Amino acid sequence: MAPVAPRSGDAIFANVERVNAELFTLTYGAIVRQLLTDLEEVDEVNKQLDQMGYNIGIRLIDEFLAKSNVSRCVDFRETTDVIAKVGFKMFLGVTASVTNWDADGTCCSIILEDNPLVDFVELPDNCQGLYYCNILSGVIRGALEMVSMKTEVTWIRDVLRGDDAFELQVKLLKQVPEEYPYKDDE
Repeated sequence: MAPVAPRSGDAIFANVERVNAELFTLTYGAIVRQLLTDLEEVDEVNKQLDQMGYNIGIRLIDEFLAKSNVSRCVDFRETTDVIAKVGFKMFLGVTASVTNWDADGTCCSIILEDNPLVDFVELPDNCQGLYYCNILSGVIRGALEMVSMKTEVTWIRDVLRGDDAFELQVKLLKQVPEEYPYKDDE
């Protein structure tokens, strides 16, 4: 039996994924640039990127839960681990690690090993206060809120700002009890 050669379509799909990633990166860059032009204040752009991410996160969680086949997480620690190892891989094609847990288990860091959003990006001097990837903090915050966890997500380190890594701090503010729209006795 002769060895099976790869189909020519396999190479095409690999190239399509790479092109889609580059297109996404360039599109995101254009969005950030337009926000900087429209809003003029870097702090306002940071807030807008966070809000855009939040809106994406509250919708993205449904797709994540439907496609990831992850079982229900038992606590905040397990949830952040799933975000880092499954969520970032699924939606950005990168892996992340969770470190720097506090004693209470309510605050940690997610460190991205790679960040495709910053390909082709260099911040000009007048944008040094910009958290270019602030959309990611909003996505995490929105997704966690949809699974009953109110959080605060902030950037600790950013390679675009001269740091050696991309690090997000995720702090659990409140575990919101789930409410059901019906009563068991009805």
